[in-house]
This record gives sequence, structure tokens and C-alpha cells, in this order.
Amino acid sequence: MLGLDACELGAQLLELLRLALCARVLMTDKEAGQLPQDEVLDEAVLGYRAPRQKSLRELQELDSDNESLIKYKQALLGPLPPVSDPSVPNVQVMRLTLMSEQAPAPITMDLSGDLVMLKNQVFVLKEGVDYRVKITFKVNKEIVCGLKCLHYTYRKGLRVDKAVYMVGSYGPSTQEYEFVTPVEEAPQGVLARGTYAVSSCFTDDDRVAHLSWEWSLRICKDWQD
Repeated sequence: MLGLDACELGAQLLELLRLALCARVLMTDKEAGQLPQDEVLDEAVLGYRAPRQKSLRELQELDSDNESLIKYKQALLGPLPPVSDPSVPNVQVMRLTLMSEQAPAPITMDLSGDLVMLKNQVFVLKEGVDYRVKITFKVNKEIVCGLKCLHYTYRKGLRVDKAVYMVGSYGPSTQEYEFVTPVEEAPQGVLARGTYAVSSCFTDDDRVAHLSWEWSLRICKDWQD
């Protein structure tokens, strides 16, 4: 490869190693989990079945005779997570927060408790304000690829909106992860005001439904309505 110095060559080799590792991570099995019916209708791929998943330990142990690759994988993947309770899911969605600089305080829904109770709560959002959505979650055991959060919004039984937030790929960690969406503007006007039913799902590239929940959002003239 004429014209490449040692640094450029090293950078290209590291990129090839990264792509090789990502390709191996993407070879995952389709696990149990049901997505919302609308998601099935919108994005189903007939006859698709992903290959067997490789665990984080398997990835760390691959190419064990290549010292350079071992060091690179340790830097890329991090240390193996400690042995945890097998009953704990790989992905835990902890909270969803609606953040607005115009709001009296952040609007937070706890997703680690009783989701049935959450269905009966109504969260108020003032019309026309700018807001962002913050998703707080944990990855406990294995790398998870292509996390995304979907929200289907209904009014009087009809779907009026679908929002998909691409969260990304993450490895196991003892710390919580946070993902914040770009700024959006709440609808406004007489026709926009009212209560909306929202069906949400936190899923990934393998279409595993890590968490599904329902809640209500009310668009009002003011925060106190």
C-alpha cells in the first residue's frame, strides 16, 4: 500500500478490526418478545431469522493467540461484567423524561415499577413548547445492538403519530445510560388540545421487546390545566 505511513496503516487496521467485531456482534438470535401490533405491520420482514448470538465472553475469547487484537478488544468492549442474577434482564428501561426549559420541572415516568398504574396516569404538556425526551436505561449482561424507542400516539382510537428514536448499540455497564432526543415542538391550537393515548416500546435490531408500556399525554393551554 504505497503512500501510507505507519500511523495511517495502523488506523486502517483498527477500523477493519472494529468492523469485524461489529459484524460478529450483529450475528444474534431472535429472542422471545412481542412488539406492538403496529410495529409488526409496519416493519415485519417475512421469513427472517437472525443467526446465533455470540456472548461478550465469546467475543473476548476469539483470536486468543493475537495479542494486538486482544488489547484492542479490551479497549473496545471493556472488561467482562460481573456474574449477575440470571433473572435480571439484559436491558432494563428505568425512566422516560419529558424535558422542557419552559416547564416548572421535568416530567418523569418511572418505568421500573408497576406499568399498569402508569397507564392510568396523565402527563400534561403545554401546547407549543419545545421539549426533548430523555430515556434512561441499563445494559446488564451482553452487548445489545440497534436499540430504539418507538411511540405510537392515538386519539379517539385512531393513530395520529409514530415516533422512532434511534438510541444505538451499548455494552454492559454498572452505570445507567442516558439518551436524549433532538428538540421537538408540542402541537398547539384548539384542535390539538386534548388527551392522547401513547403505546411505547423499547426494542432493538433483533426485534426483542425489552419493555412495552402505555400512558396518556394531555396537551393543554398551560401546565396547570
